[in-house]
Amino acid sequence: MSTNGDPSQLRNPDSKFYPGEDDSIQSMDGSSPHDNVDHSSKLNQSVLSNVNHIDSTIVDPTHKQEPPKEPTITALQKDHGRPIVTMRELLSELKNGESSAALVHSKEIKHHREQSSVAMALINNIGGSDEGQSRHRMLKFAAKRYASAIERNPDDYDALYNWALVLQESADNVNSDTNSPSKDSLLEEACKKYDEATRLNPALHDAYYNWAIAISDRAKLHGRTKEAEELWKQATKKYEKAVQLNWNSPQALNNWGLALQELSTIVPAREKQTIVRSAISKFRAAIQLQFDFHRAIYNLGTVLYGLAEDTSRTGVPVVGHAVSSSELYSQCAIYIAAAHALKPNYSVYSSALNLVRSMLPLPFLKVGYLTTPPVLNPVAPHSDWKRFQFVLNHEGLVQIHDDEQKQMAKGIPSISGDKTTNVRPAIRVDIPDVVSVTTCSDLTLPPGPSIFIDTIRGPIFLIADSWEYLDTWLDAIQLVYTIFARGKTDVLAGIITG
Repeated sequence: MSTNGDPSQLRNPDSKFYPGEDDSIQSMDGSSPHDNVDHSSKLNQSVLSNVNHIDSTIVDPTHKQEPPKEPTITALQKDHGRPIVTMRELLSELKNGESSAALVHSKEIKHHREQSSVAMALINNIGGSDEGQSRHRMLKFAAKRYASAIERNPDDYDALYNWALVLQESADNVNSDTNSPSKDSLLEEACKKYDEATRLNPALHDAYYNWAIAISDRAKLHGRTKEAEELWKQATKKYEKAVQLNWNSPQALNNWGLALQELSTIVPAREKQTIVRSAISKFRAAIQLQFDFHRAIYNLGTVLYGLAEDTSRTGVPVVGHAVSSSELYSQCAIYIAAAHALKPNYSVYSSALNLVRSMLPLPFLKVGYLTTPPVLNPVAPHSDWKRFQFVLNHEGLVQIHDDEQKQMAKGIPSISGDKTTNVRPAIRVDIPDVVSVTTCSDLTLPPGPSIFIDTIRGPIFLIADSWEYLDTWLDAIQLVYTIFARGKTDVLAGIITG
């Protein structure tokens, strides 16, 4: 079973704002998460040329010739004959056209100079420590360079994009007061540059990604206000555009989920659950692209925790799914435990795990029901398939017979132990044997959400009680395998057995 490794991070959607503490992580106490940038090549521009039709007049030799006239050019016009334009008139038009173009170009340059002045004034007002001043001088030099490039060529979208990045980084340098007007103004100017760059090159996905981050940073400055709500909505649309242009970006999907999660805390209660479900789907999509993406794993845990809190407070299960608050708490704990197992040195993960560890079905990571065929007979008639309890820990997935549940409370027998001692046969999947875990659509299976586990010993088919439970089973098995593949099985074992 393949897993994805950590990508290198330098100015691409994997990386913006990547300090020692993970900036895209939201703590369980509800503090706002920071978001996690990439250069696109220029697009070829096609130019259409118009063809002028030149018409010559036939002269009758028997007719008395008039004095020679100036050369003429006739332009064909639909249903309007052939009006004659003299060369003098044409030259006059060309001269006027050049004057108009020069005037427009002059206005563009003036407009960009005015914008440059505003942006440079904001950058010049930034103060900070000696280290910050050194960084500030570099950003100031870069800003002047990109401003000059845009004055020379207002259509240089690369310069506009890079200038926006400089403004955004300059906003990060504003550390005297996080609510400083200059910080918001710098971010607003950065957004204007992203807007101009994407108008010139609509395929610039990295610009949409960083534009969304800038808008999100502005929203954080505005707290829980109507303006912040509108900014969060704008940010989600920009992340959506970035993902449309580059679907293979778990970082964009993760940040999109974070923006939706923040938006859900501001909107009216009737809109909240729909937005939360959308955030969950974005985090899950990010994990499917990168199984060891611990930020998205942790963030999925936090959004499920919030959903569990809401369900517990209202007493109303999730709409469309009979999922209780206790089940949601248990699901939340799975993701937080997995994030901690992948990054045990992250204090945020450790603190969150201390809060939710007791919500796990210890000594297991997950316990639930799945419908399965008789052992060794995967093509049995549908009537022979039965619903059994299954348990999952760091070693594997095991089917439990009803009268064995108390005995199995002590844990799954060791993989290295003698498996022939079981009186009755049971389905057992050892994690090292897993090749892949996916959903399955097969008409030969009983109706319901199907799981296909491909192992070195053969395929295994299981049916979940609902699509909600299917997602959790898939994630849990994939996460346990990913933790095994990353050599962190002992950490997970310590969580659920310690």
